[in-house]
Amino acid sequence: MPHRRPLTRRELLTRSANGFGALAFAALSAEASGGREPPGADPSPFAPKKPHFEPKATSVIFLYMDGGPSQIDTFDPKPALEKYHGRPFPAKVEPTQFNNVGATLASPWKFAKRGQSGLPVSDLFPHVATRADDLCVVRSMVANFSEHTNANYFLHSGNGMQGRPSMGAWVTYGLGSECRDLPGFVVLGSGLIPPGGADCFGSGFLPAAYQGSVFRHGREPVADLAPPAGTAKSQVAKRDLIRKLDAAARERFGENDAVEAAIANSELAFRMQAAVPELSDVSKETAATRRLYGLDDPKTEVYGRQCLLARRMVERGVRFIELLCPALPGHDRWDQHAGLKKGHEDNARAVDKPIAGLLADLKQRGLLDKTLVLWGGEFGRTPVAQGSDGRDHNPFGFTVWLAGGGVKGGMAHGETDEFGYHAVKDKVEVHDLHATLLHLLGFDHKKLTVRFGGRDMRLTDVHGEVVRPILS
Repeated sequence: MPHRRPLTRRELLTRSANGFGALAFAALSAEASGGREPPGADPSPFAPKKPHFEPKATSVIFLYMDGGPSQIDTFDPKPALEKYHGRPFPAKVEPTQFNNVGATLASPWKFAKRGQSGLPVSDLFPHVATRADDLCVVRSMVANFSEHTNANYFLHSGNGMQGRPSMGAWVTYGLGSECRDLPGFVVLGSGLIPPGGADCFGSGFLPAAYQGSVFRHGREPVADLAPPAGTAKSQVAKRDLIRKLDAAARERFGENDAVEAAIANSELAFRMQAAVPELSDVSKETAATRRLYGLDDPKTEVYGRQCLLARRMVERGVRFIELLCPALPGHDRWDQHAGLKKGHEDNARAVDKPIAGLLADLKQRGLLDKTLVLWGGEFGRTPVAQGSDGRDHNPFGFTVWLAGGGVKGGMAHGETDEFGYHAVKDKVEVHDLHATLLHLLGFDHKKLTVRFGGRDMRLTDVHGEVVRPILS
């Protein structure tokens, strides 16, 4: 084996600098051609990979309801609250975020049985109610944290502390991507980043390529998307020069993962200049489709556009798409510590029609069977009032729902007590939800691991059981 001389200080700094620069591009490295890499090239981190077994779902759309919607006002009816409405709460009150405990507070909305399944849905969601037979409502969720930031980290990553890989990062790490021109994990923003910030979508100890790429709402979803000034011919010449410089660096320093990642990410960034504008241009969608998502109404246009883009991304092979809630004037997300009725009504109005449109559109296009849709927040709300007309945080029993992707529709799993306060039957922990999500994507959650800090790490840590009764 030929002897290689030691690196000089200048060479060491050069190689390190290349590595630092690569990190800036890493979130965009979705080099997967549905496809394969060119012969002889190193496989991209997003090259399609086989799961442990045949999956039910190949993509995930996470409709994240930032702030914690109230389970007893949406999908978990509790008639007993009407009996005690306005009176002292007749059971033990758990410590809450603010401990400003008022009287028992019944739901301001009525529930009705919907669809052929008779699944109860409140009047808050008249459009989602029409898709009741597609919904698998889990009423017995529990979480470990009652504060937004830690609860957000826990819901997204299975750990209440900052710095762990998110669900989307694990999914793209395990499956790769079938999309050549877009990132494998995309977060569709609307001007409102949840408490905990971008670390909710981070890659933690996984390679940085797997972190979520945030697309902004509006005409320019990605910064610096437009190509720099110059003719097409000059752009080609610049890329040819960069390739020659890259080849020279490779010959001089040998193979370097950071340099290779920077090369791949730069090429993806170039392809995104064409792919993202095409993705974002919904003008070719039919008028009926745009109305289905609520793009004709200012109250639903923002989230409707996000839902439509999510469908278009699934069609293009993006693995994990998370939708953030729109920023509504006068409201702090779904976090109604006061003004429950107006706050929840405004939040529901903004997302109800778009979500129903998304479910209907996925189904009519034959995509729902392979797309797992997840709806929910980081916790629920209390059955007692905070002040006179709000609800505090409740991690002891709350609701999420799933649709498509291998789950049963038109059913409810688990129960909370008569007040909707504590999960009392078929309790589902966040780790169980993660284990189930990975199972539907074809993974044994105990075997999807990465060696870090001296042990094999996984999304579910040392916990989690697949919730098999909800599987189709």
